[in-house]
Amino acid sequence: MTIDLTEDPRLDVTGPRAFPPGFLFGAATAAYQIEGAAHEDGRRDSIWDAFSRVPGAVINGDNGDVACDHYHRYRDDVALMKEMGLQTYRFSTSWSRVRPDGGAVNPAGVDFYRRLADELLDAGILPWLTLYHWDLPQALQERGGWANRDTADRFTEYALDMHDALGDRVNVWTTLNEPWCASFLSYTAGIHAPGHFSMSEGMLAAHHLLLGHGQTVRELRARDASLTLGITLNLTVADPADPTDPADVDAARRIDGQFNRWFLDPLFRGRYPADILSDFEKRDAAAVAVLEAAVRPGDLDAISTPIDTLGVNYYHGELVGGTPPVVPPPRGDAPTDRETGSPFPASDGIFWHDRGLARTAMNWEVQPDGLTRLLRRTWDEYAQPAGVALFVTENGAAYDDEVIVVDGETRVPDAERSAFLRAHLGAVLDAVEAGVDVRGYFYWSLLDNYEWAWGYEKRFGIVRVDYDTQVRTVKDSGREYRRIIAARELDDIHPEVSS
Repeated sequence: MTIDLTEDPRLDVTGPRAFPPGFLFGAATAAYQIEGAAHEDGRRDSIWDAFSRVPGAVINGDNGDVACDHYHRYRDDVALMKEMGLQTYRFSTSWSRVRPDGGAVNPAGVDFYRRLADELLDAGILPWLTLYHWDLPQALQERGGWANRDTADRFTEYALDMHDALGDRVNVWTTLNEPWCASFLSYTAGIHAPGHFSMSEGMLAAHHLLLGHGQTVRELRARDASLTLGITLNLTVADPADPTDPADVDAARRIDGQFNRWFLDPLFRGRYPADILSDFEKRDAAAVAVLEAAVRPGDLDAISTPIDTLGVNYYHGELVGGTPPVVPPPRGDAPTDRETGSPFPASDGIFWHDRGLARTAMNWEVQPDGLTRLLRRTWDEYAQPAGVALFVTENGAAYDDEVIVVDGETRVPDAERSAFLRAHLGAVLDAVEAGVDVRGYFYWSLLDNYEWAWGYEKRFGIVRVDYDTQVRTVKDSGREYRRIIAARELDDIHPEVSS
């Protein structure tokens, strides 16, 4: 199965709130968050297995040893996807399962993904494969992890092994998921695995992640020009608390630069943003010198190798200023009392403000108009000039779900999540109708799962997982998503979740 990127679906909008022909509806997951089977069939530790053992690093000391047991239940999960009408499924392959410890290929690990891809194809669901969703083999971390340039080469080897195994089944390949999280959140802020606190390591990790991406795109393109290749970034909309205050405007510039442009600019323009490099140098000139020494001739040419798709992950925007708010907004970053740093090296004098919007269980503001603005900006400034189609590859919300029984049937009446889903699909349509080439939407997540440093405390799924029994229950939001997919339009009907 392939994606047709030759015709622009925006030209064929058939109704005021109809989704374009060819627009894909899907859901997303990640290997470590759902698979379980952490020590089966040759899989070895990833950095998240190791990090989950660090006292205080993960809420309740939770780990992914069992998670959603998807490794053993994937057939039932694919059947559930088909029942819900999903057209595509975005999943990640586990580097630690395929090449344990970063070494030789593990046939049992590869075979699992062959069986998963076959199951999806048999169900008429497009497999959308992400090569890296943060589960670096721990053995490679012990050699420096992403701060070590060699990891980019090891990643490219792993990617080619996956293509050897799945190239005849999978046409859509995403190299990385959210390199900002895998670099600054992980190597500078210490919030994610491996939990380091180093500005220079964060910058090196970001560069080597992007280098691994570029090398992999080049190699895969050389093997098969028909592949659809891309990367997924988590992006935000950074607004100044007072647009007339220069300090607030500068705070928004710095957040945008460190969150968005630090990755978009090298990918699309072949350079790191000069203003953010200057900000970093003011903070730590020695750390910037380490990065500059690590960027070799040809690196940025490789990083900016043309791609076909850009995945945009969006959850909320940022309202920032140069002075503290009278009332600080609720915290939505660190799940435990463990001391962490800022993932923004140039964060001095930046303060977060509250818009007064509704918030999810993560304390993230619900801001669907931010998605429209983000898609328009990303399209106008980056994707359109490069001829790259956009997909919303993650968007979702955690809420404190309640399980009820109605006439003997277990139900999860999550009206807030249904409203979140509808509002953000509406925001995507707003962007499409404004001329943005958005080709699809993936809800995060298909299943409640291991939410990284939050463990099992937060539930993002449109399908509830009872972690004691592994029973799946499609939530009312999942029923509503099924209805929207079947209708291929948004309407003014209140969510019908009885079917």
